[in-house]
Amino acid sequence: MPSMLYYLSLGSNVGDRTAHLYEAIGRLRTKGLFESLSSFYETEPVEFTDQEWFLNCAVALETNDTPEQLMAAILNIEREMGRQRIQRKGPRIIDIDIVLFSDRIIDSKELTVPHPAMHQRRFVLEPLAEIAPDVRHPVLQRTVRQLLDALPAGQAVRKYQSR
Repeated sequence: MPSMLYYLSLGSNVGDRTAHLYEAIGRLRTKGLFESLSSFYETEPVEFTDQEWFLNCAVALETNDTPEQLMAAILNIEREMGRQRIQRKGPRIIDIDIVLFSDRIIDSKELTVPHPAMHQRRFVLEPLAEIAPDVRHPVLQRTVRQLLDALPAGQAVRKYQSR
């Protein structure tokens, strides 16, 4: 398979969030070439709100992996870093999602790309708009910037300054 461009969303809200993101980024670097990495953003939890705020970022990764191979690697990274899937939308050491894969659409039992809720999530769109504002969502036919601008108020997201 020729090299393809993926956009990933990473998040952590347990323990040393910054260290967890950097560890995941380091592990992802073994999968291919990093095209870009967004700033880190501190984000309000959505859906299950009784938990710590998240630290999120977006990554553009160029790799020869198929979507299924990359997803398997991502699940392995999450598992190796100690992620436990105890509560849906609950606290997590690390969460890595494939949000976009070039201009392709994947809808299988194992994987849905574009991520089905990405267009509703400021914590995904804000970092992604920093590195890929003009990338078009292949289903909605709108750019990341247009999707971000269309979001209703709410979902606090702010650039994170590490201390």
